[in-house]
Amino acid sequence: MPLYPAADADLDPIAALVNSAYRGDSSRAGWTTEADYLDGQRTDPETLRRDLAAKSCARVLMLKDGPSEPLLGCVWLEPAKGDTWYLGMLTVTPTLQDRQLGRTMLAAAEAYVVEQGGKRIQMTVVSIRDTLIAWYERRGYAFTGETRPFPYDDEQFGVPRRADLSFIVMEKALV
Repeated sequence: MPLYPAADADLDPIAALVNSAYRGDSSRAGWTTEADYLDGQRTDPETLRRDLAAKSCARVLMLKDGPSEPLLGCVWLEPAKGDTWYLGMLTVTPTLQDRQLGRTMLAAAEAYVVEQGGKRIQMTVVSIRDTLIAWYERRGYAFTGETRPFPYDDEQFGVPRRADLSFIVMEKALV
């Protein structure tokens, strides 16, 4: 299943998809919910536009059955440092999360990074997401030992319901 580059017109449905998969009651239809420890939105179209404009090499790729088919998932990719790329916002429609679309999209994102000359992918995951961390570990990602603080003072990342949130950094060598 191919990934398609997102255009500006795609950012509204992408933001809606990301929010539905991670926040609020709709996210409980899948296993990626953050609703028990984060309120608020995960992203919005304006933030996506601003971030894409500020990071001209970043891409949001969409998972669809075909170019004019409905959005099934999305992923953020951007060159980071050297031959390492950052992967974020890997999202699948909550009601479709049992179809292995996440692993399909992750493999396609990794192939995209290799096509662009990347050799490693790095990501951050909320430290209490044991199930998600284990999912990435089964796909070859490993904890680097680096942690980053959660931005409690920036509601762009959500409104925390717990005081013990942080990010772990995970990485995978692609070649």
